[in-house]
Amino acid sequence: MRVQRLPQKPAQTGPSEQVDLNLLDPLIDKYKNKKGNMIPLLQGTQDIYGYLPRAAFEKIAHETGLQLNDMFGVATFYAQFRLKPVGKNIVKVCHGTACHVQNATKITESLEETLGVKDGETTDDMLFTLESVACLGCCSLAPVMMIGDETYGNLDGKKASRIVKDIRRSEQN
Repeated sequence: MRVQRLPQKPAQTGPSEQVDLNLLDPLIDKYKNKKGNMIPLLQGTQDIYGYLPRAAFEKIAHETGLQLNDMFGVATFYAQFRLKPVGKNIVKVCHGTACHVQNATKITESLEETLGVKDGETTDDMLFTLESVACLGCCSLAPVMMIGDETYGNLDGKKASRIVKDIRRSEQN
């Protein structure tokens, strides 16, 4: 069987790309011969690693017969899938209409400065990933951000920065 290669894309490299592919074996065994197995395989892989490593795509393709370009197409189409490692804390800043008119952009800019990353990036210490999202459904708290399962509302740039600084401090203790 010929294994296809994924399209060349800039990828985050480093120790995060060293993954134990044996962790995929039970998942592949469970879905290998099932119809409609691609999304459950991708979801399960992301549950294992926190993102979809390139090597995992190749192993799944080799062992299931799924085409790499099909899997990559699905993974890039659905926002739930990640192709790069993410931080321990995902900071989601709402940019829906209510938050936008309450200056959500200033919150994102403040967090970019505090964390030293741009929107969509992860800090070098893998503690935070910053993301702008379309809506968090908390319009009455606008502007709002969410970190993990915790929602923070009525924010400004200083408040948002203080929250991530406090989290960073607590993680260092």
